[in-house]
Amino acid sequence: MKEPAGAATVPRGSGVPRPSGARESGGPRDAEQRREQMLRAALEVITERGYADTRISDVAERTGTSPALVIYYFKTRDQLLTEAIRFSEDAWYAEYLRRTENLPTAADRLAELVANACLPGTDGEPPSYWLMWLDLWALSPRSPGAAAIRQKSDERWRSAIRSVVLAGQEAGEFAQVNADDFTITLAAVLDGLAVQIGVEDSEVPPTRAYELAMRFAAGQLGFDGKPAAKRARKRSR
Repeated sequence: MKEPAGAATVPRGSGVPRPSGARESGGPRDAEQRREQMLRAALEVITERGYADTRISDVAERTGTSPALVIYYFKTRDQLLTEAIRFSEDAWYAEYLRRTENLPTAADRLAELVANACLPGTDGEPPSYWLMWLDLWALSPRSPGAAAIRQKSDERWRSAIRSVVLAGQEAGEFAQVNADDFTITLAAVLDGLAVQIGVEDSEVPPTRAYELAMRFAAGQLGFDGKPAAKRARKRSR
């Protein structure tokens, strides 16, 4: 699939001139830490102000750097924002794999996936974090860059669900439903519930969203749903 315009970072030594005022010291490790700091700051600003109103200068101010240095790393505002969302996704999947690698059943792994999608975390992640994805979905029909990152994220999200379903079917835990149809439906259910969580609908708090999603999944796949439990974080999509 074609990458979003400007999605790749500017590689070191690529011949791209450093903007005037963009100074950098230290080795590659320092540079990577600075880059990650900018991505985290971008996520914070997107959550607070919205995707459309996030500016290079906001990220520079929050990280104590110059706009020129942010541009050196990311070239454009759109690249910064899409890379920040990609960074968030990568962190979530790494945490999901870490938390599920020793779980004994596919049902346990599916419950963990649904919980990460619905339940608030214990790491101080604000409820408004879901607003980042509401912004991205709203922009996608009119922004090719936003549409590309949304599509890649959805493909990855569905792949995670599908792999758990297929593993459960192979192990005899889940009914032999059409895995692709179930995957698309559950992904849509979770994204729809995410909207209610994001707007803080009083009738659909996170715990109820989790229980509804698990009730649907258990009914379709023929297993006993798991009760809600505290999780380390929620899905940042």
